[in-house]
Amino acid sequence: MPPIVNIAAYQFAALQDLPRLREELRTLGKQHALRGTILLSVEGINLFLAGSRTGIDAMLAHLRSLPELSDLPVKESFSDAQPFHRLLVKIKAEIIAFGVPGIDPRRYTSRRLSPRELKQWLDAGRPVTLLDTRNNFEVETGTFRQALPIGVEDFRHFPDAVARLPQDLKDQPVVTFCTGGIRCEKAAPYLEQTGFREVYQLDGGILKYFEDCGGDHFLGECFVFDQRVALDAALRPSQRRQCFACQAIVSVEDQASPHYVEGVSCPACYRPPAEVAQAQLAERNAAIRRATSPLPGSIPYENVRPISVPLRLDGVEVLDFLDAMKTHLSRDEWTQACRDGRLICRGEQVRPGRVVRAGERLLHTAPAECEPDVAADIRILAEDDAVVVVHKPAPLPMHPCGRFHRNTLSHILSEVFAPWQLRPVHRLDADTSGVVVFAKTRDVARRLQIQFESRAIRKTYLARVHGSPTEMVFESHAAIAAEPGPNGVRVLDESGLAAATRFRVLQRDSDGTTLLEVEPLTGRTNQIRIHLWGLGHPIQGDPVYGHHSPQASAKTLAAGDHPLCLHAAALQFLHPLTGDEVTYEAPAPEWATKRR
Repeated sequence: MPPIVNIAAYQFAALQDLPRLREELRTLGKQHALRGTILLSVEGINLFLAGSRTGIDAMLAHLRSLPELSDLPVKESFSDAQPFHRLLVKIKAEIIAFGVPGIDPRRYTSRRLSPRELKQWLDAGRPVTLLDTRNNFEVETGTFRQALPIGVEDFRHFPDAVARLPQDLKDQPVVTFCTGGIRCEKAAPYLEQTGFREVYQLDGGILKYFEDCGGDHFLGECFVFDQRVALDAALRPSQRRQCFACQAIVSVEDQASPHYVEGVSCPACYRPPAEVAQAQLAERNAAIRRATSPLPGSIPYENVRPISVPLRLDGVEVLDFLDAMKTHLSRDEWTQACRDGRLICRGEQVRPGRVVRAGERLLHTAPAECEPDVAADIRILAEDDAVVVVHKPAPLPMHPCGRFHRNTLSHILSEVFAPWQLRPVHRLDADTSGVVVFAKTRDVARRLQIQFESRAIRKTYLARVHGSPTEMVFESHAAIAAEPGPNGVRVLDESGLAAATRFRVLQRDSDGTTLLEVEPLTGRTNQIRIHLWGLGHPIQGDPVYGHHSPQASAKTLAAGDHPLCLHAAALQFLHPLTGDEVTYEAPAPEWATKRR
């Protein structure tokens, strides 16, 4: 195979009918399988192309057939492989972005210095400042010996960098240079505009200097913006690579580093996985703080909530149905909602006395109002490709319910993790704090739910209870009612569902309370709270089971109330992707860390 011909060319000229020219060049380039970039502007053309000799010659012949580009100068080099991925032909405001009014190379350029003249000056030791106008990462690849880098990350910052140059340079001869010369077409006149008295521009840039003079007085290689990365003084492709992650130039030595992974990292940007994970967690938690300041439900809004009719309530009058659903509204409030037209079914207003049917879905529009405050100290404990582990504070509902819609864990996380749709694989009561696991995909959620259902996941809680159990380690195997009783509360029931919980005393305190470590061996609703109530040691702060007889309480504790002293301290399970056993822990709350 003959070598690939690489050309670089630019010319400032008053081009006309740019859309038509773009289509002509795009069509011709595709016909000859050319790749690279052609930039067109009213101020001229700038191109980097690679392809066969025949294709390159056809493109140059077409360009030079235009009166404005009849003497288009070209620099050539060769490579064994195509250095560009595709052909791009773009129309731009400038062929080299600069943005300074009054700088127009079509009308004026600084004095040009040929590569051979520059070499003669350098051979003779003539005093001159070589000003490298390229970006910093290009300079690091190679530059003229004793050159002065302008010190920019982007050529658009050139004017600001000039303002920082020593004032005495204005009285000295300055030669600007860049890769192919196009940047100097604007940089050199700008220097003159700002008071520099003797300014030259290296004609054809570094690439022309290599072509005419070789590598004399030059250290390193010349960076080029294609897959060759850099060219040596013989215009041969470099062995260097460019890091796609940070754009740093990677030497041959650094390519041997274990930190160099093509397309991922290099020694300049590599960070240990633990450090990357910590940075990601810090950003996630900062995003949560932004999403909860203020709380999303603190701004009044109108909320539409669906209420589905279960089979057990088929044929029930609507107000009786709503009572049976244990909503947070009273019967009088529901009556008013019906009268106000805020309860809709099948597109029609629902009136008191209407009978509901199984499968129907009622839509309740709540008037614009603020949601109650909740604890917002949500923290992401861990995140990987499969799961997000969250420390849920209390009180904070996990899902929309009752008076809460936006002030819920699921809504807040949906804002922070979009477009991910996190899936909770288990739940905690609004008033319980601690570890909660979310899956990033449906498949991961299914795998984790299988572990929960098979009791393969070990859950550890902390609880502060009233009284002092006589034994250090004890269990409860009392069965729990399958359904709530008349007051909506589950209780112990000998004919109910089997349940088992193990307890261990951690600390007995002088105030008559005891700190327990709790391991639920089954997963019944409110199991820990019911078992401790049944043992005569209810959890401190429990609004339902903290009494002699359980009392119905459909309301979440308020943000300033005494907390329910129940905390999901740890979860242990097999990671759904790796199969390794993992444990995630949430910091213990204040009520569990201080002696009383």
